[in-house]
Amino acid sequence: MASHEWVSLIDSNTSLKVSSTLEKATGKKNLIDNNPETCWTSQQGLPQFIQLGFEDRVLPKRLSITFQGGFVGTRCALFVTDGKNKKDWQIFATVYPEDVNRRQAFNLMPEQYDGFKEGIVALKLVFETSSDFFGRITVYDLKIEGLII
Repeated sequence: MASHEWVSLIDSNTSLKVSSTLEKATGKKNLIDNNPETCWTSQQGLPQFIQLGFEDRVLPKRLSITFQGGFVGTRCALFVTDGKNKKDWQIFATVYPEDVNRRQAFNLMPEQYDGFKEGIVALKLVFETSSDFFGRITVYDLKIEGLII
């Protein structure tokens, strides 16, 4: 039964992939460990991405992310797939984080709203630009809230 209250969409069953990792100490698991002392850092070069796979169909409503200032993805495109065709990624929303250390939250308004009423099974956050000259991204915390369909 679907709930109309927003919940965290990231849990122990969520699969997590990243485009690259600078070193083992800054790996992808640090994105969702709720520890403000740990982070994920990409290698240099753009674009970089974080991909989440959900066990249930979901509808993302809010992205909360904490970057390290100087290593911020300043233009982030969110792509989603409904699972019917795994390679069929569609643009969901674009956000423009500031180059700061604090948590930033973005309400997600789908660019093609009607297409996602049945929910999605995966989300890819693509960092198209970076405040770092070399294109590195550092994220301390990532949260996605929304509805479980």
